[in-house]
Amino acid sequence: MSILLVEDDAALAAGLRHALRAEGFAVNHVASGSDALHVIATELPEIVILDLGLPDMDGLNVLKRIRASHAELPVLLLTARNTSGDKVAGLDSGADDYLAKPFDMPELLARLRAISRRISTSSSNLIEIGGVSLDTASMKVRVDGRDVDLPRREYMLLKVLLEGAGKIQTRDSLEQKLYNWGEEVASNALEVHIHHLRRKLGADLIKTVRGVGYTVRKT
Repeated sequence: MSILLVEDDAALAAGLRHALRAEGFAVNHVASGSDALHVIATELPEIVILDLGLPDMDGLNVLKRIRASHAELPVLLLTARNTSGDKVAGLDSGADDYLAKPFDMPELLARLRAISRRISTSSSNLIEIGGVSLDTASMKVRVDGRDVDLPRREYMLLKVLLEGAGKIQTRDSLEQKLYNWGEEVASNALEVHIHHLRRKLGADLIKTVRGVGYTVRKT
């Protein structure tokens, strides 16, 4: 899942990028509101983590502009403003959640998982298709009742495909959800991940749509 982190504190941003990437998120970072709006207009992320204290504009104004063009894009606010009035203002401006600094990383991860569940096409933590089950809460994958260990990136790719079952997902959209800006990605990396998933989960689960991308059919 791709996250745009909008945070001008370089040390905090570096720590968040490291921790979130370790949890399997693809995280890209900008330090200003104007840069955030540009990225959202050109390369839409799946979740935005938005600091309110930005150097060029107030984070609430950024949030309002996001809502004007992308009403459904999940936004989690991070801020040192922790009064109830500040929280109400943030939520009334369209935030999906609000976390006051300082915060514990497990709490941020729990809130991101909750947002992820809300935007998933699946109605529960457990997604089951074609003998393959994936539990988004425990991050466990089973095939015909047998546990299967997947590296982080293969797990994230499978999760994206299962959650979007029935939809064709382009190569570019999948890479955006799996990789960070500037990360060196081999030209055949996605194909290699798909090959490994087919070997572990069965050849029939993931279908290639030639010239477009991949899909998992609903069953």
